[in-house]
Amino acid sequence: MKRLLLALALILPGLASAQPGVDRPQPRLAEEPMVIVTRDGTRHAFRAEMALQSAEQMIGMMFRTTMAPDEAMIFDWGAPRESSMWMRNTLIPLDMLFVAADGRIHRIHERAVPQSLATIDSRGPVRATIEVPGGTAERLNLRVGDRVLQRIFGNAP
Repeated sequence: MKRLLLALALILPGLASAQPGVDRPQPRLAEEPMVIVTRDGTRHAFRAEMALQSAEQMIGMMFRTTMAPDEAMIFDWGAPRESSMWMRNTLIPLDMLFVAADGRIHRIHERAVPQSLATIDSRGPVRATIEVPGGTAERLNLRVGDRVLQRIFGNAP
């Protein structure tokens, strides 16, 4: 019995550290096109990783050290609901776009602080939460009410 416990004590830490989300990023997720159309009609194209499964959503952007200006991660909740996010184990600043079922941006949280445990809420039901590199909302002049064109909103570009 002592040998078994000793073996488990040696093996379990190694297994935990080998799992995505525990100490390393998850592999890149499947990508789909996404476009944000601002109120003046300007279109901004993104390559969006699709976080569809709860395990993918739990890990999200954790432990990633870079994100290109045209990259995004979409957390598709499947149906409108309240969304609460945090930056635990997230090493880069992110902007979070909370998007209603019709594709309209409901709320924008700019420059979420890396590794913060503070919750960032949608403040109302949303179909998806989209993460883009920190500063993107300001750089592209994104505002509440701008439209996100993507398959999950039924308005694919």
